[in-house]
Amino acid sequence: MEQSVEDYKLIFEKEGVYLHTNAKRSNQDTTIPGFIRIVERVGVPALEWSPLEDDGRNAPAVLYSKKDGEGGEEDTNFDPGYEPDWAVISTVKKDREHVPVKESGQWAFSLPLSELYSLRRARFSLGRNFLVLTSRGGHPLPPLHFHRGGTRELLRALQRYIILDQSPVDGRLFLAYPLDSGALSQSFDKLHLLDDGGADLVSRFIHDPYATTFGGFSKVTNFFRAALRPPDSPAHSRSAQDPSLPSQPDDEPGFELITCGVELGPRPDVTRGQPLDKWEEFVDSEGRVKNPEKVKELVFRGGITPSLRKEVWKFLLGFYPWNSTTKEREDILRVKTDEYFRMKVQWKSVSEEQEMRNSLLRGYRSLIERDVSRTDRHNTFFSGNDNPGLTLLHDVLMTYCMYNFDLGYVQGMSDLLSPILFVTQNEVESFWCLTGFMELVHQNFEESQEAMKQQLLQLSILLKALDPELCDFLDSQDSGSLCFCFRWLLIWFKREFSFEDILILWEVLWTRLPCDNFHLLIACAILEDQRGELIGSDHDFNTILKHINELTMKLDLLSILRGAEAIYLQLVRCKIASDHKRINDLPLKVQQVLGLYVPSSSDEDSPNSQSSETQRLLSQSQAGAAASDAACAPSSP
Repeated sequence: MEQSVEDYKLIFEKEGVYLHTNAKRSNQDTTIPGFIRIVERVGVPALEWSPLEDDGRNAPAVLYSKKDGEGGEEDTNFDPGYEPDWAVISTVKKDREHVPVKESGQWAFSLPLSELYSLRRARFSLGRNFLVLTSRGGHPLPPLHFHRGGTRELLRALQRYIILDQSPVDGRLFLAYPLDSGALSQSFDKLHLLDDGGADLVSRFIHDPYATTFGGFSKVTNFFRAALRPPDSPAHSRSAQDPSLPSQPDDEPGFELITCGVELGPRPDVTRGQPLDKWEEFVDSEGRVKNPEKVKELVFRGGITPSLRKEVWKFLLGFYPWNSTTKEREDILRVKTDEYFRMKVQWKSVSEEQEMRNSLLRGYRSLIERDVSRTDRHNTFFSGNDNPGLTLLHDVLMTYCMYNFDLGYVQGMSDLLSPILFVTQNEVESFWCLTGFMELVHQNFEESQEAMKQQLLQLSILLKALDPELCDFLDSQDSGSLCFCFRWLLIWFKREFSFEDILILWEVLWTRLPCDNFHLLIACAILEDQRGELIGSDHDFNTILKHINELTMKLDLLSILRGAEAIYLQLVRCKIASDHKRINDLPLKVQQVLGLYVPSSSDEDSPNSQSSETQRLLSQSQAGAAASDAACAPSSP
């Protein structure tokens, strides 16, 4: 039955609003021109979009678009880039509820304003200004690109019916409330990267991160969309002005180019040094390391020569204290050997009958046996059947379950152990080096996944400061959550670089120089290295994941390390310049991520613990252009 004129009232209409479908099938358009309207139907205001070819006043009342085929089935043409054994998840289906719509209006939608949860607006320099709407059910609609302007008028028209309140967590996100809503009194401090529902989904990573993270990004697309982009958890920090502010003269009215609000200045050139190759120079007559900080600087600058790794890694990973003597280390090894085998006996002595009544231990053993059989089998140390290296890998991981039974074994930990075992080729030493490594990353594997959420948020903060245009593009493709970086951060890029490169990268990161979050700067350097491919190609959410997955073994580690250090120096110089010249400061959140500012009740307690190292790096960067030797021989304190 058609609506009467009295039941329908057109409030606002704008032509030239393109819906970006991200469709990749040849018989579908990726951009569809259409109309955006605010209408009242039987007195109920709604926001509607309909394609130009369906120019009518009766858009189908669906809350989100039909994008991925009937029944939410997965795209069988998506290639995750891994062998089938790793892509074992088949139960994660599309979480969007598909509603049948008429053929001509497949992408049309009608969203009652009472169901509008938020809108995100952004602009990037490709000339596309866009809005992303999210319903209260947590479903983001396809981005709407305003090729002919009109966003300010739309926002003003919306404010007749709802309140648009800028989120203090995300400057480009506006939360929608009814005009009479008391919800504005609620604190925004409760906003998180993931909501409680997302946390339940994230817990699935604990049981099979290989399947979800490593083996089939195509099959967890909607998991990430639901978990990382829910309506009450803006994923990224942005800065924007209120819609009511005056427009910028060279932009479409209502849109301003979002930046981090500070000029970062030029990025310095960085030179890598030679690996540490003279260990005896740093050891005194009793075996103490005379200058641990200089050793760390040399390792950070150039890594360690392979013949010294077995010795130096035990210091970097805390097995031996830097100030221990040779005799003390012999005593430590004897004590730690006894402790290790006491723990090993615990699980070795469990009978089959006992294990049948211990489902947790049985589950750990099953996961370990499965993962050991597929961890770094291309490496000769782990290749072939009945390889003793595989036995050591299994036994160390089982013993770690006894050492930390609360955490136990989580898939991905075998990836952390294999390079350590390869270098030490010693069961006891590899175990205690693993415990040192896990002290740095154990939170990545905890069921709450709070550490992973925090790192993704910190990464988005850094990327926003460095490259707001890239952030805008990723937002426009529903990839602003940076979920494709999850695997990078989970196991510290283990599957992105060659085995030999990982040995260098990890020893650099273990120095904790120039800051604890240097691994996030590595991620930024990779993203900036790929920005031309990402922005310059017709990528959507799935193909961005696929492209990132296919970077495996294709990245130049030395270039990435130079880029990451250059990013750090660029940001630090901006901070130092602002301190001395009183110019716009580096955003506080960026300083916190880099460890440049620690909130404190006393100014005396707040200086950064890495300030002296920062000054050294700055001095080295300036001197490095003049002499390459300075790059591998840090200046004296």
